[in-house]
Amino acid sequence: MAVGGFAVDGGNVDGLGGRITLSVVITCFVAATCGLIFGYDIGISGGVTTMAPFLKKFFPSVLRKAAEAKTNMYCMYDSQVLTAFTSSLYIAGLASSLLASRLTAAFGRRNIMVVGGCTFLAGAAINGGAANIAMLILGRILLGLGVGFTNQATPVYLSEMAPPKWRGAFNTGFQFFIGIGVVSANCINYGTAKISWGWRLSLGLAAAPAAIMTLGALLIFDTPASLVERGRLTQAKQALLRVRGRDTNIEPELAELIRSSEIARAAKEEPFVTIFERQYRPHLVMSIAIPFFQQLTGINIIAFYAPVLFQSVGFGSDSALIAAIILGLVNLGSIVVSTSVVDRFGRRFLFIEGGVQMFLCQVAVASVLAATTGTSGTERISKGYSILVLVLMCIYAAGFGWSWGPLSWLIPSEIFPMKIRPTGQSISVAVNFAVTFVLSQTFLTMLCHFKYGAFLFYASWIALMTIFVVLFLPETKGIPLDSMNVVWERHWYWQRFVNKESY
Repeated sequence: MAVGGFAVDGGNVDGLGGRITLSVVITCFVAATCGLIFGYDIGISGGVTTMAPFLKKFFPSVLRKAAEAKTNMYCMYDSQVLTAFTSSLYIAGLASSLLASRLTAAFGRRNIMVVGGCTFLAGAAINGGAANIAMLILGRILLGLGVGFTNQATPVYLSEMAPPKWRGAFNTGFQFFIGIGVVSANCINYGTAKISWGWRLSLGLAAAPAAIMTLGALLIFDTPASLVERGRLTQAKQALLRVRGRDTNIEPELAELIRSSEIARAAKEEPFVTIFERQYRPHLVMSIAIPFFQQLTGINIIAFYAPVLFQSVGFGSDSALIAAIILGLVNLGSIVVSTSVVDRFGRRFLFIEGGVQMFLCQVAVASVLAATTGTSGTERISKGYSILVLVLMCIYAAGFGWSWGPLSWLIPSEIFPMKIRPTGQSISVAVNFAVTFVLSQTFLTMLCHFKYGAFLFYASWIALMTIFVVLFLPETKGIPLDSMNVVWERHWYWQRFVNKESY
């Protein structure tokens, strides 16, 4: 079937821009490092909140509760102020991600990455020198603004820059660097846990990944799609030549980008209005449902509170930090697996397999905790069962790492036409942050009241989202961005929205 100048057959595309050049590899690698700041923050906050000097200075009531001999293990860290330290970042990220859609369209994807990195740097400096809770929260808000900008711009940048045939592999680079950030933060927490001012070092070192990605972003060029969108056709042509190869005929791809841009410019529509039109209903649903479901896998909650969680189920302080490192390494390794198979087996297969794997592990963790601690939570489980919980969580993290982790950034960044692509990605990131805020703010309270049932809560959502993928998510591997509408036109349900003759 011919679509927009490309031959499409069962998800495989014989079209333009299929080569991998050294320039596109280096450019996308540098851009993907923007994931470092998000990953570092995810990993650092949970470890810092278990450090006694940090709790003594800012949250002494939590420290007293943890020291009580018969404290319910599920309720040890239940404090709304403590969770606000973690979750405040996501309210700021939500706001900045929505603002970023207009900024990326007006100033380019790369420039917004730079702005995000600089904002994150400021937040890291304030958190490292915090003297009170107000400074902590202010620092977290600046971190959130930075993460909101980069999380909106980077996945779009990678999808627009990558060859269609390998778009999935290139886009998973963002999740890979999130994983590196998580592991690095957990290792730093382990090294600083014994130092009285170690929490300052952990929080302040967030400046290191921010500096790396900001400097990197300054060295790369913007995407051809963004340059065309902003009327810089000469620069767009040069960018295409660099990433596709100077011996490649880039004229058809450039012409397609110009055509898409002219259509968008001629429409003169407000993107936040256009995206709600009937023909974009499937795009809008996916931009909301996929990040919503990603957070309801429970992965970020486990990443935030991994040291707290492992302490609660019987690990000592040092052992809990080591367990969190192990969990991060497993997740990182599984992202590498996703990179190698996502463009071979497709998005749907990984989503479904990962969902089944995560569901079984969450049910198994709940069963172990129910059998060993019951509802009282006053008895510590044995070392053997603690290790079993860690193993199950590692299997769970692997399932997430090669499915819902990278793919939840990939799908929203590749399904939208150019005129609403930044807007669609902004909505996706905003939903991600909104759900993350609610869950991170309520998880410790949920753990206290639901006890082992908290894991069954997430398992139920994982079952639901896997069914959703089976029924409603079409396969998008290998389809050029500007020909993506074909997957909706051929879908059993979504075709009624995108085919104008059906309404």
